[in-house]
Amino acid sequence: MAKVAFIGLGVMGYPMAGYLKSKGGHAVTVYNRTTAKAQKWVEEHGGDYAETPAKAAEGADFVFACVGNDDDLRSVTTGPDGAFATMKPGSIFVDNTTASAEVARELYQDAKDIGVGFIDAPVSGGQAGAENGVLTVMCGGDEAIFAQAKPAIECFARMVGLMGASGAGQLTKMVNQICIAGLVQGLSEGVHFAQKAGLDVDAVVDVISKGAAGSWQMENRAGTMAKGEFDFGFAVDWMRKDLSIVLDEARNNGARLPVTASVDQYYAQVQGMGGNRWDTSSLVALLNRD
Repeated sequence: MAKVAFIGLGVMGYPMAGYLKSKGGHAVTVYNRTTAKAQKWVEEHGGDYAETPAKAAEGADFVFACVGNDDDLRSVTTGPDGAFATMKPGSIFVDNTTASAEVARELYQDAKDIGVGFIDAPVSGGQAGAENGVLTVMCGGDEAIFAQAKPAIECFARMVGLMGASGAGQLTKMVNQICIAGLVQGLSEGVHFAQKAGLDVDAVVDVISKGAAGSWQMENRAGTMAKGEFDFGFAVDWMRKDLSIVLDEARNNGARLPVTASVDQYYAQVQGMGGNRWDTSSLVALLNRD
């Protein structure tokens, strides 16, 4: 059993922290900007809550964070009440936020300067993956630090891999989002075409999902796309944030991402339809507009 702090109890962090307590058996202290949510978590899972990231991190062996963006991450680490102010030497900060590789490298160095380990560890699997404890976690950092942190990360994951040096976890998550963006757009067009052709979408998917066109998105989202149901976790606003990070990185490294850039603009149109909180499969709504 380790002493663990978890910062950020959103739709992902809330269940992830729960698995650290229930599956890992760790002593967990949570922090959330909205204190009522932290109190609710403690009522549900036990443990403690703290009023600042610094207080949550005090004496912890591992500090996990799952917050919104680069600025949020800097706030809860190096800000006035940030976790780095109180983390003990030899402890490890595990960042599950989807953020830039730049901020990962920056905070890795800041942590190293105070004798603390840092792993960038963005996750994939969405709200359902978090709630079921079966996330995929892509990590960047030092191998020895990763080896220490891996057993704790595995409390809420089915796959945990070290992808390389600091920042490599975030870069791998960018690859993940690039692939998803293209898949969802292709699936949207397929569902739309099937409907226009008068086909039974469920019957079509039942057949083609067993062949080369099959994917997780097809198995889990084609049917709900056809019904116009878009309430399955990962929101359009979040995807646009992620794709913004991807496209910024591509401008830096020279990668050509024409499909990703197009899909990002399609999501902007979904936002214009009021679909900010619809899930990412809502791309089909653009094609079905009158």
